[in-house]
Amino acid sequence: MSGNGLDHDGHGRGLGSVLSGLAVAVGCVLFLGGFAWGAVQYKPYTVPTQSMEPTVQAGDRVLAQRISGGDVRRGDVVVFSDPKWANVPMVKRVVGIGGDHVACCGKDGRLTVNGKPVDEPYLHGKDASGTPFDAKVPAGQVFLLGDDRLVSLDSRVHLDDAANGSVPLSTVNARVDAIAWPLNGMLERPTGFGDLPGGISRPGPLKLILGAVVAGALLIVAGAAHGPIAGLARRRRARARTAQPAGK
Repeated sequence: MSGNGLDHDGHGRGLGSVLSGLAVAVGCVLFLGGFAWGAVQYKPYTVPTQSMEPTVQAGDRVLAQRISGGDVRRGDVVVFSDPKWANVPMVKRVVGIGGDHVACCGKDGRLTVNGKPVDEPYLHGKDASGTPFDAKVPAGQVFLLGDDRLVSLDSRVHLDDAANGSVPLSTVNARVDAIAWPLNGMLERPTGFGDLPGGISRPGPLKLILGAVVAGALLIVAGAAHGPIAGLARRRRARARTAQPAGK
């Protein structure tokens, strides 16, 4: 009887050790791989001004997905750096792309793109007012506005230049996907631009990356905890056996 018990416990310990080791190994791959994937895809930025309020507050730390100019869509909140705009990283919203006619404000006080009024629920005070403008966006350029139109220094300030205030797609470095600090979560894609050609962009892989990191951490903890828990269970079984009356 005792021999069979020892064999059973030994087999259980061996299988448990293999499974716990596998859990830790897979967890490490997911955890470290998630961080590596995130480092390749995303870059953190700090927003210095209130021009994007209420969407992004001054001082917020955002995560922006590295993208190429061809991935930019209307409604995207992007990070760009242009020599004409002080040549430092800035955060604004794309409201027009190459070939668009953008203007403000229409009869109902809304921004229009190619004559179509656009709903912009993200605006500060839900008001598109500010400096009026009427511009044609050259090919390969984007027209950028802040969400707080009353204070933002954006494409409207540069309307007199050759590009009608727009900047080259090549100056766009990344698209903001989430506010990392404070923990305000993912930025919603604005549906107001959805009916225009090209539609709106899809969220990046940030949720998948976070899922991989969290799942990896849980597997590591579970695998590492197996040994002490299994050892405690074996000691309890051993004490229970020794406590049995003789002859039982």
